[in-house]
Amino acid sequence: MDLKPLITLLAIVNPLAIVPFFIHYTQDFNRAQRKHTIWMASFSTFVVIATCAIMGLDILKFFGISLASFQVGGGLLLLTAALSMLNAQPAEAKTNEEELNIAAARASIAVVPLTIPLLTGPASMSTVVIYAAKATNFWQLATLVGYGVVIAVATFVCFSLANPIARFLGKTGINVMTRLMGLILAALAVEVMSDGLIKLFPILGK
Repeated sequence: MDLKPLITLLAIVNPLAIVPFFIHYTQDFNRAQRKHTIWMASFSTFVVIATCAIMGLDILKFFGISLASFQVGGGLLLLTAALSMLNAQPAEAKTNEEELNIAAARASIAVVPLTIPLLTGPASMSTVVIYAAKATNFWQLATLVGYGVVIAVATFVCFSLANPIARFLGKTGINVMTRLMGLILAALAVEVMSDGLIKLFPILGK
């Protein structure tokens, strides 16, 4: 069994590094809402990886999208999230208290931005698609999908430990960490976009 795809995906997805983002986006959630977000983010991560493994190449070809274009679009999404974090603002602006408590609105945070693009961004999606293209039989493809389960479990464990981390850091510590991670995320977004732009326009790399 080739463990290289699993090791690569764990390094790229790195759910432990996303814990600060999880704390930021769910800091006003109650226990039930946070638990639901953990389950949704973990399951969504598996769905994205499995979908990319099974249908990734076909989806990109169907829409005529190159991996480079995918990187640029994902980078823009990352940059938007980073700007919000630099201002220590929540993921989605709410207009009133009633909207703030709508379960559907809060559940969306588990998918965007936690799952996409923070956990499974262009890099991880591209990695899955590339390994899927190398699969020569059904079992290799099934193993790649199985690795998605491992990534989902790792995400669940890391996010479940976010509460004690939040209590340890406190409100001020979370705000400081949020801005720091926002700066790092902004730099990552620029790297992702620049790599895609260079692929689209090779002259930019000269």
